[in-house]
Amino acid sequence: MSASSATKESEMLTQDVLAQLDEAIHKVPCVGLAVDESTDVSDNAQLLVYVRFFNQEKKEFCEDVLGVTPLKTSTRGEDIYLAIREMLTQRGIEPKQVVSITTDGAPAMIGREKGAVARMKEDNPELISYHCIIHQSVLCSTLSDEHAEVMNTMMKMINFLRASSSYQHRMLREFLREVDANADDLLLHNNVRWLSKGRVLERFWSIRREVAAFMEELRSQKATEFSLFLKDEKRMDNVAFLVDITSHLNELNLKLQGKDNTICELMTAVRSFQRKLEVFKEDLQGDCAHFPAVQDQVQGQRDVSSFGDFVERNKSRISVTSDGAKFFCCNPK
Repeated sequence: MSASSATKESEMLTQDVLAQLDEAIHKVPCVGLAVDESTDVSDNAQLLVYVRFFNQEKKEFCEDVLGVTPLKTSTRGEDIYLAIREMLTQRGIEPKQVVSITTDGAPAMIGREKGAVARMKEDNPELISYHCIIHQSVLCSTLSDEHAEVMNTMMKMINFLRASSSYQHRMLREFLREVDANADDLLLHNNVRWLSKGRVLERFWSIRREVAAFMEELRSQKATEFSLFLKDEKRMDNVAFLVDITSHLNELNLKLQGKDNTICELMTAVRSFQRKLEVFKEDLQGDCAHFPAVQDQVQGQRDVSSFGDFVERNKSRISVTSDGAKFFCCNPK
């Protein structure tokens, strides 16, 4: 099949899928939207809109991408509102048919006067707005000054090893292969992916001794500074704690993702994690059974009960999140 034929066939399939989605939407009295604005690697702002509705024929809730549209200049509330209205018009959806909208809580989305949600409520005063529960859970994991400093140093060190020099990166991979490390490379952090830091830390921890040995062989000021960081017991205790706690937070995050999750299931996961945090705080004062990296790092020789303050802060934040807001999962991956 030629390239043009393959392209034409793909376009036909796309149009057929869109037609089926539009037909299903036009049969329902109301729909819910989830809206998110993001910037790609080329600094182009993209507006993504998801739609959710109850399909009467299939007797089930359906979630799908309603559309993706570029925001060519600014990303103000007015621009987002106009982009949503244009998308709804093109798909034949009346504004009053939209009964709920989920956003990430950004000012451009929920601004009282000029936010996109406020403008949409002018079209439908009964519109209900929600704050994405996954975004809320990410806000709850905000690091304190001390943990944030350690995390930033870790990301700088990994970027130094991975991205500052192609030759140095190749040497690192070869070194890890020669010493038969548990992994042959470090992972690179990506700010767009919420789970990225946890995965990066987990990979580093599995080969931390090999990385420290490789760092000592380098002859540069930065390498010396990072070597001193890796030898600092207090800071490495913090790294171990971040490895474990981000693992637990990522586990919660993954439970909140995916299609067909009901609000009851989402809130059950959040409240279950609240109870886990109580156990975690007590565990940090004991044998650290739920914190294997911390357990391996301190070997029972240092007190790590101070990490319980971070756990307590997250417990109170999640308590406010679960009791004081309305949610709707806005990330159907």
